[in-house]
Amino acid sequence: MKLSTKSRYGLRALIDLALYSQNGQVALHQIAARQNLSIKYLEQDFATLRKAGLVRSIKGAQGGYILARPADQIRVGDIVLILEGDLSLVDLQDATGQQTPIRRFLVETIWQPLSDQIEKHLNTLTLADLAAQHQLESGQDPMYYI
Repeated sequence: MKLSTKSRYGLRALIDLALYSQNGQVALHQIAARQNLSIKYLEQDFATLRKAGLVRSIKGAQGGYILARPADQIRVGDIVLILEGDLSLVDLQDATGQQTPIRRFLVETIWQPLSDQIEKHLNTLTLADLAAQHQLESGQDPMYYI
């Protein structure tokens, strides 16, 4: 399974937002510069994230984005699901409705359990977990949520 740039860039941008939005909104061009990402790409991701209720936009000359809820309440699995769609490794439903015994065996033995483990792992991590771990590993000051 290879995640698209949509979810990989979106997660990077949201970690950046969690780190830098302590004192108010953050402009996308700032996130884009710090993360070396395309502003156009971020605009598309953040439109999707805003519609899903993960971020809020602040209009105006000093506008930008803030998290819509605390980072410890935003699961990585939710972010990837919003930006990527279905998290399954393979299409687990046979479009024709005619699964062969071997295909059914592989789905039950490998693909479904593996997909379940990936989803479980992504749902145990929060945006706050990733931001705190990044700060710890990079030597930045810890962030505090009030």
